[in-house]
Amino acid sequence: MKPSHIEHIGIAVSNLEDAMSFYEKVLGLTCYNIEEIPDQKVRTAFFLVGQTKIELLESTDPEGPIGKFIAKKGEGIHHIAFSVEKIEEQLVHAMKQGITLIDCKPRKGAEGLDIAFLHPKATSGVLIEFCEKKR
Repeated sequence: MKPSHIEHIGIAVSNLEDAMSFYEKVLGLTCYNIEEIPDQKVRTAFFLVGQTKIELLESTDPEGPIGKFIAKKGEGIHHIAFSVEKIEEQLVHAMKQGITLIDCKPRKGAEGLDIAFLHPKATSGVLIEFCEKKR
């Protein structure tokens, strides 16, 4: 397995508009996409920095994954996403290496990507996401 690049860095925020303001006014970035993913109980905003995206994540439900994360740990970096090819094969490879998977098969994420997460207990405390853009 060799990811091609960091697809994005996911940052959990309490208020999407407030967080967007920092990235736009202080860093001079432009939000190019805001999207709600109802099954993940999250609204996202994306900014492009070079080849890497910053994904701001606002919970739409306190019981959703981002709502629970913020309640437990506060705002901050939630995950690092790597762009991979053949995501299903990468999940099998990770599992064979003894990595605990959160997602045993890919699901649809923001921007139409197929996504799957590895459990942070198996990755030195970092929530890792695999992303694949289907062609």
